[in-house]
Amino acid sequence: MLLYSIYRLLRGSIAFNIVIGIVLLYAAWGIVGVLQMPLLSEILGQFISVGFIALLIIFQPEIRRFLLYLGNTTLRGRAGVLGRFFKGKFTKRRADYVDEVHSAMMALSHERTGALIVFPEHLNIQGYGNSGQVLDAEISADLIKAIFHKKSPLHDGAMILYAGKIHAASCVLPVSSNPDLPTSVGLRHRAGLGASENSDATSFMVSEETGEISYAHRGVLYRKISEERLRNLLSKHFD
Repeated sequence: MLLYSIYRLLRGSIAFNIVIGIVLLYAAWGIVGVLQMPLLSEILGQFISVGFIALLIIFQPEIRRFLLYLGNTTLRGRAGVLGRFFKGKFTKRRADYVDEVHSAMMALSHERTGALIVFPEHLNIQGYGNSGQVLDAEISADLIKAIFHKKSPLHDGAMILYAGKIHAASCVLPVSSNPDLPTSVGLRHRAGLGASENSDATSFMVSEETGEISYAHRGVLYRKISEERLRNLLSKHFD
């Protein structure tokens, strides 16, 4: 179970290839020792001796993601009562907000207007909201479409939705370095995927070239989302 959990955490990232390289390095060190080759054994031993520090440096993003997943369960438990108290009105209008976002994304898709909308489970997602323009505005389809209009000063970047509000727009997100992504995936999709890799956020993207809607969750990118599935995903992740 532990090994499988680690595999799920690392799959689809450069870190998985690094793990394979480390395993091969340890195997080579063992073979060199068995063959009694002291010089190579000493050289490889120097790499192995600093392995723990190297792992902390190389796998810093993955370790952060792992600790974030562990902390999410605790935070949800502690914030349950307070969340219900402060989000009472938001829960009542949840379906309305989902309809507004769904309507906006479908309109943007038909118009082939690029968009990137992020749903964090907790507002303090690596300070991404502070990188853009804080709005704290009521969610509406017209406002979302206006923000992502090509001539809008806030269209270039991500929009963060939280607790029934458009928290911020034109936010800068980390770009995914996943080498397995197809070349057709643009910077907007890589940014949405990067946010899901480095935090608890879920991202929805509209392609400017094709109008296709994509979805990124826990470091996995899902493309060509249908209208019905989009509504179900928005209902699932809207918080």
